[in-house]
Amino acid sequence: MSQITYEAVIEAWKQKNISTVADLDVVLSDYRIFFAYNSNTIEGAGVSLHQTREIFDNGKVVGYTGDLRALFETQNQKECYDFLKSKIADKESLTPELIRIIHEKLCHGCYDESRWAKGERPGEYKKNYYGVGLSVGVPPEDVPDEVDYICRELAEAKLNTAEAVLKAAIWFHCNFERIHPFADGNGRTGRTILNYILTINDLPPVIIFDEDKEAYFMALEIFDHSDRIDGFVSFIKEQYIKTWVRRGPKGDFVAI
Repeated sequence: MSQITYEAVIEAWKQKNISTVADLDVVLSDYRIFFAYNSNTIEGAGVSLHQTREIFDNGKVVGYTGDLRALFETQNQKECYDFLKSKIADKESLTPELIRIIHEKLCHGCYDESRWAKGERPGEYKKNYYGVGLSVGVPPEDVPDEVDYICRELAEAKLNTAEAVLKAAIWFHCNFERIHPFADGNGRTGRTILNYILTINDLPPVIIFDEDKEAYFMALEIFDHSDRIDGFVSFIKEQYIKTWVRRGPKGDFVAI
């Protein structure tokens, strides 16, 4: 039984010659649902994969009795994908302004009362300090400059190979999470931005699976303490294979 490598996944994606929104919709029809489900579940959302599919495919879900915020978060994932797909097809550069729009799309209607009372709003940088752990989360007054800096670094990076794109996207993601620019929704926003950077540079998007979130958090923590991304790169390559490989009719693994 053959094993598909990360390199084979990348090559299979490039052979699809995706250039239009219609192309993206066909290739990402199932992916967008699995991504939304896993990205939300990492944050503790209680919407099942089946319910996520119902929202994406039918715009509604029947028999749900959980937290309504989780439904809003899932609907927001769908609307954010619909908003971004034309920008992906056009390879629109990532900017601080686009980051704030992505955050607003993902967090619309989902801020809790305590954050709202403090003046926090989706699509706006945090106005209060929300640190995570010992080294994550810069003070609010530093957020605009920090986000501007990582966007400039990304724009100036030489992304002439798949490996360079992958490392740049991961570097950006790790720095974004360390900055923690928003009062809430930094994880979901950061994972969406990671895939935006990958796809506008002709790499497939990737799912960080909820079942692997401990390894994901560990990779982020290692970066926080060392600025090293090599472990994160290896982790994402494994997630790529998990995202894009299935068993073929003869039992072999095939890239899709």
